[in-house]
Amino acid sequence: MKKFLFALTAFVFSVATFAQVLEPVKWSTAVEKLSDTEYLLISKATIDKGWHLYSQGVPDNGPIPTSFTYDDSEGTFKIIGNTEEDEGHTVNDPVFEMEIKYFEASATFKQKIKLNEHVETINGFVEFMVCDDTRCLPPTEVDLEFKIRNETASSGIDEDAKISEKVNETDNNSGGNQGLWMVFFLGLGAGFVAIFTPCVFPLIPMTVSFFTKQSKSKLEGIRNAIVYGIFIIVIYVLLGTIVVAIFGASSLNALATNVWFNLIFFVILVIFAASFLGAFEIMLPNSWANKIDSKADRGGYVGIFFMALALAIVSFSCTGPFVGSIIGASSSFGGFAPIIGMFGFSLAIALPFALFAAFPGWLNSLPKSGGWLNTVKVVLGFLELALAFKFLSNADLVLQLHFLEREVFIAIWIAIFGALTFYLFGKIQLPHDSPVTYISVGRLSFGLLTLAFTIYIIPGLWGAPLNLISAFPPPQHYSESPYGVGYTQLGSGGSVSPEEVPEGAHLMPPHNILAFNDYDKGLAYAKKVGKPVMIDFTGHACVNCRKMEQNVWVKPKVLDILKNDVVLISLYVDDKRELEDGDVVESQLKLGKKLKYIGQKWSELQTIKYKTNSQPFYVLMGHDEQNLIPPVAYTPDVDEYYNWLKQGISNFK
Repeated sequence: MKKFLFALTAFVFSVATFAQVLEPVKWSTAVEKLSDTEYLLISKATIDKGWHLYSQGVPDNGPIPTSFTYDDSEGTFKIIGNTEEDEGHTVNDPVFEMEIKYFEASATFKQKIKLNEHVETINGFVEFMVCDDTRCLPPTEVDLEFKIRNETASSGIDEDAKISEKVNETDNNSGGNQGLWMVFFLGLGAGFVAIFTPCVFPLIPMTVSFFTKQSKSKLEGIRNAIVYGIFIIVIYVLLGTIVVAIFGASSLNALATNVWFNLIFFVILVIFAASFLGAFEIMLPNSWANKIDSKADRGGYVGIFFMALALAIVSFSCTGPFVGSIIGASSSFGGFAPIIGMFGFSLAIALPFALFAAFPGWLNSLPKSGGWLNTVKVVLGFLELALAFKFLSNADLVLQLHFLEREVFIAIWIAIFGALTFYLFGKIQLPHDSPVTYISVGRLSFGLLTLAFTIYIIPGLWGAPLNLISAFPPPQHYSESPYGVGYTQLGSGGSVSPEEVPEGAHLMPPHNILAFNDYDKGLAYAKKVGKPVMIDFTGHACVNCRKMEQNVWVKPKVLDILKNDVVLISLYVDDKRELEDGDVVESQLKLGKKLKYIGQKWSELQTIKYKTNSQPFYVLMGHDEQNLIPPVAYTPDVDEYYNWLKQGISNFK
């Protein structure tokens, strides 16, 4: 009886849901005047109960983040800083295996601008994604219009859309603060590691000795060393500031998913890695160092500043890769993260000079320079090389080229860390290494650690989740083969072997289900083999779609039907690949706009034909494209979903 009532309630809910296109988020705009030339563009989202809107700072491979674009193409205004947002809620999402921030009920976003000339209206748009407990909607774009009235302190588009001037001041939010702390500690850790490189470590006793001998008193020596450290921090933080100024704080997050950005950083990190491994040495021009060094003799604080600048230039061949990696990694957090990262890095570099100047006796406890410094440098070269492939993977994922899929990525890491293990055990020697007569305890310990890590990631070739490094390799569904290496099929065998996959189809891991991503090709194949069609309106970033695939589709009785009794057509509504020129058409829902992406095509198909735009959404239909049974949405009950499949197939027969 309970199951009957549950099914009846679900059916009524489904009918009510499918009766109209969902619009759970309403947007309104306002403008707040800060000065004669500076304004705040305020966008407010009013969110229906039960739904949540994702933050701007969602990590890679997570849901679609909220993003704002302001049309400054005519140069009438300049965007200042990044778009601020409310505090929201931050949770550990078990499906995406990452911290994700979202908003409920309402969310306010504020963007500061500076006018270059008089303008009455500023246009823009927001792209966002919303979900509730059972479904997600495809990425949606909404046009925004901001009315600038120079004579008033704050004004909206109209009274209904007006937002009070007393909007609470927002910070980067707790999730953003956590991200900045992460960047800071990333920079701090990288700085401490950089100290033990051949370009930095030998300079510590030399520099400290200089300050203690040249200063008239111990107190003056300590003071000069502290000032030296402060100048080191200033120089590196200035570098981070320049990066933010060039790219803009508000665009750094988008830059992190830019294909060219990721490809350029891949090449840079490979070059740095080759340098660390001893192929060549990257150095700034010697004339720079000579000129700076000559000015360091001027004495006073000016001389100390040039000594710090000389350190940055001389040590660039060792610190450059760290700086590049920190800027690349911190860009995904957006805002002023590169500045925070550079502050942490320079703080770690500067600390030894101040501490050893204050306590010169500590210098005696430092290990002597030697071949171990080059070992540190080589180890860092292997790590740089491994990190480089993360940036190449990002570009491959964005373009959906399937060039660097999960198995290939893991195989590359196995090779890199396996080679590092052999190096630490003395089985491989590189150009600048000293002869290895014995292996120290530290080197042996680190070698055992890398050996254990290499063994740990090997099962990833067979589909193991590798939770310790889940943020680095491509997601499990982005695989080279539905089998993996030596993969055993789940459930009963499918009707099509891997060698017989028809054109336009693929075997969907990890279930080995034959699936199409094109409506027409899937329908044609269904007619050929005489099976009904199951359309799966889904999304790469749809949480509940993954829950259905991981918890319901994997059950043997459901899996048997999906593999043998239907032809699956999975249509991704958030597919960002551009349509071919011949496939670009006018939108039937938004007059005057063209469909640019594959995902927009499938989203519009779902909205027009089925009068709904939420995912997941499952349709069983015959060859005449008519429904065999009313469609269903998120259905976590395995028996209910199985019965729906059986009834639809029975109606087809």
